[in-house]
Amino acid sequence: MAKLNYDKELEEYRNLMLPPGTFEEGFRWSSLLGAIFIALLMVPGAMYMQLVAGMGVGPAAQWVTVILFIEVARRAHRNLARPELYILFYMASAVMAATPYGQGLLWNQFFVQSQAAHAMGVAQRVPSWFAPTDMKVLEHRSFFMWEWVPAIGLFVFGMVMSRINPLILGYGLFRVTSDIEKLPFPMAPIGAQGIMALAEQSQDERQANEDNWRWRVFSIGGMLGLVFGVLYIGLPIITGALLKTPVSLFPIPFSDWTKRTQDFLPAVATGMDWNLMNLIVGMVLPFFAMVGSFIALIMTIIANPILYKLDILTSWKHNDETVWTLFKNNIDFYFSFSIGIAIAIALVGFWQVYRGIKKRRAAARELAEQGGLSEGGLTDRQRRKIRGDIPMPIVIATFVVTTLIYILLSGYLIHWHRGVMIVLVIFGFLYTPIISYVSTRMEGMAGQVVDIPMVREAAFILSGYTGGVAIWFLPIPLANYSWMAVQYRVSELTGTKFFSIWKAELVLLPVVLIASLFFSNFIWSLAEIPSSRYPYAEMMWELGAANSCLIYSSTLGGFTEFERALKWPLIGIGAGFGVVLFAVMSLLNLPMMLIYGLIRGLNQTLPHVAIPQFIGALLGRYYFERKLGLRWRQYVPVVAAGFACGMGLISVFVVGVVFLAKSVIQLPY
Repeated sequence: MAKLNYDKELEEYRNLMLPPGTFEEGFRWSSLLGAIFIALLMVPGAMYMQLVAGMGVGPAAQWVTVILFIEVARRAHRNLARPELYILFYMASAVMAATPYGQGLLWNQFFVQSQAAHAMGVAQRVPSWFAPTDMKVLEHRSFFMWEWVPAIGLFVFGMVMSRINPLILGYGLFRVTSDIEKLPFPMAPIGAQGIMALAEQSQDERQANEDNWRWRVFSIGGMLGLVFGVLYIGLPIITGALLKTPVSLFPIPFSDWTKRTQDFLPAVATGMDWNLMNLIVGMVLPFFAMVGSFIALIMTIIANPILYKLDILTSWKHNDETVWTLFKNNIDFYFSFSIGIAIAIALVGFWQVYRGIKKRRAAARELAEQGGLSEGGLTDRQRRKIRGDIPMPIVIATFVVTTLIYILLSGYLIHWHRGVMIVLVIFGFLYTPIISYVSTRMEGMAGQVVDIPMVREAAFILSGYTGGVAIWFLPIPLANYSWMAVQYRVSELTGTKFFSIWKAELVLLPVVLIASLFFSNFIWSLAEIPSSRYPYAEMMWELGAANSCLIYSSTLGGFTEFERALKWPLIGIGAGFGVVLFAVMSLLNLPMMLIYGLIRGLNQTLPHVAIPQFIGALLGRYYFERKLGLRWRQYVPVVAAGFACGMGLISVFVVGVVFLAKSVIQLPY
């Protein structure tokens, strides 16, 4: 009789919240109204806040929309089911995620006019399908001109493809990691439990004599988020809008102590992120994953001074702060080493998939013989049928077709350059599936993503392309779709049919496109971007353009730091170290999440976030769990969802204050 030897903590998180035995349709016309509500009210606020203060409205858009529609439905004597609430939440999230696309057009118009682009000879080589370079066109400050049609066409193409590919490939990743490997996805219950809490409140389940604990816990988290949000982001933003000098209790985004510790910790970035959400995240995520990340942090603190004394971290200088310390250390060592670590994770991941498939087949035969059931009291086949799955051949075919469209369009725009075409094929059919799978495994194991920095830059530089800067603006098939696998797990936990997500995306596309284009044009028409009216953009965008031009100029024949950063021996060392470390820890029978947490943290882990998360893990494990028992595992995701809602509500409020302050007309007398 075949048995599965699951990691104990992994199984604990997997069983924290099980899918229901039934799946319902969640898409209603109210979902479309919710998307329009977000598009008309939240999108312009989010775009404006990014330009003014460099921050969005956070999760406020999702939670405000859901809570508002619950109240409207209650007054219409109607209760919204969990699937309906989830689709509302999902659509609001999708609309807000599309906000950067609108700002992409605003960035395009700025970049071709920036001082850095003109000084480095980049502006003259920018292709017309990125942005028109004629100053007579740009003076009108309007996207609704014929000269902008190619750029808008590429914008629409990117928007459509960016919704199709995650939807399909994310589903395939979900099937492999959740259905076959049974990974826990520890972050998925946060959104699911939040929806459950609101559903309990809206449906008044206490009539069935059920303990409506989720709403109470959600409310506690919400009040914590409101109070901390006022102190952390509300006070500095409101005072900054009304006074000349903002009043701040906590440094944003973090306290930087690198200069203070440089004498005894050279080349080590030190500091502290004071956002309380990090503490709560440490309680939510698997304990041993946090322990592994903290051990990796200690290893980094020990290794960096040694690497500095061995003249490996040669770029770091005294008085470098966190940002420059990380940048220079990446160039000297961690860029290549991290690529090797990611390769090790991929190799180990494929090996575990192979073993997992064999075990799952054996377990499936055993269940079939015994008539056994899986999650929700259903067999795997029954659950796939009622939740609205699609055949895997369709997933593979869609991925191949969309990737080919990407490659053919980019090839046409780049005049079929051989080296670039090879890079595009590698990105589309090799790198994107691998990094998406590896990152999905990390999401499934520890709620974290894997991202190899500067891969696009290194690949384009090595492609041999020297025909200008057009290569940097291509729509390339390079992405990480792990986030969508988490959304499918949340959908499953809330009992929402997958068809509901696909219907929502179909309706959502035109709403997002119209809102992004219209509000981008409107905000640009108010004033030049950047200008004194948009202080964050005025302060940071020119620096961003200068950094970008350093990379773009490499294909004009100039030297770039990325050529120096790519060291093949270090890649091999990183891959070998990762595989050996994983093998040794597996032989010692250490918890799987400890292994993944340690490997994840070997990419120059920052104490700014790692320390508060580790403190949160200790508090959850050795204080709250001892007081509340295993029920704490159910409480803490709901607290996290409520806390995010509270912080989001404060963000919405301060956006309103900023709009009000900026809209005041100063009279000349």
